[in-house]
Amino acid sequence: MKYFHLLLLWLLAHADQLPAQSSLPLISRIAFGSCGSQDKPQPILDSAAAHRPEVFVWLGDNIYGDTKDMTVLRAKYAKLGAKPEFQRLKKTARFLATWDDHDYGWNDSGRHYAFKKESKEIFLEFWEEPADSPRRNHEGIYTSQMFEGNGKKLQIILIDNRTFRDNVRLYRGELNHNNRYFYPLDYYPHEIPDSTFLGEEQWKWLEAELSKPADVRIIGSGSQFSISFNGYEAWANFPHEQKRMLELIKKTKANGVMFITGDVHYAEISVLKEEGLYPIYDVTASGITSTWHFATPNDNRIEGPIMDNHFGQITIDWKQKDPVINMEIYDIRGNQRIQHAIRLSEIKF
Repeated sequence: MKYFHLLLLWLLAHADQLPAQSSLPLISRIAFGSCGSQDKPQPILDSAAAHRPEVFVWLGDNIYGDTKDMTVLRAKYAKLGAKPEFQRLKKTARFLATWDDHDYGWNDSGRHYAFKKESKEIFLEFWEEPADSPRRNHEGIYTSQMFEGNGKKLQIILIDNRTFRDNVRLYRGELNHNNRYFYPLDYYPHEIPDSTFLGEEQWKWLEAELSKPADVRIIGSGSQFSISFNGYEAWANFPHEQKRMLELIKKTKANGVMFITGDVHYAEISVLKEEGLYPIYDVTASGITSTWHFATPNDNRIEGPIMDNHFGQITIDWKQKDPVINMEIYDIRGNQRIQHAIRLSEIKF
């Protein structure tokens, strides 16, 4: 009994150093979406629920907060949570969530947003983060979850592309784009490597996550990863950080990495190709209530764009010897608008 008490005392003293999350049972259907106004009906959530996903990933702009008043931010979350369609989906699927700028607190904001700590607490409260979650013990909201069964592992990694991010560089016509763009550009890429997107603490954590054994790894990011530069917010504005991600995948020999992203108010699939690495797929689902009137040029686009309200879905057929990963976009009318399938062997070293 004495040794039991000593062990219990040690566990309590080192709780923050223990493995944070145990594995959950293996899943095969992951739905996801982003960019939904709390002030509008969200029937696409019922469409998603009808597909019976085991997990629904909220990829950011889950509300449009855009405030420095935390009472207002909390009330806007409450308005989303009270929606019957939100509650119906919640009964069907486990929710996982990260944020982008509008639910973080302010349009296109990064680490200089003055209320990021307060916003984080409201985020964790709304998404019912457990009291012992490691998210509560570090800056930012990055997290991961492993799903395991029948000798297979699926890892879902949600990164925080706001808390540590430097300001983007305002576009003032410095680049000659040969009239490639038919719209005014907002930003242009950082050219020096000391600007940051994820921050060193998150990079260290991400390396540890990618070093864990897994068959498929889905990385959720508020900003698009695999698109080419378009003058709006994206990883392409921090090309050295985008390159760092690709090099980290190589370094850790992490198989099965693919991205799901939001932000842009339309859907598409992009593929980024890098020497010495398998193709990095990026499925963008951004249109729970939001839409946009044009899609930007994207040299890496292979499917889309879809301009209607929609949700995304990834289905993995684990029964196959070489599992099939099916990427889909469904619109508000229930139509399958994008379907692109690959074998797991296509995204392995």
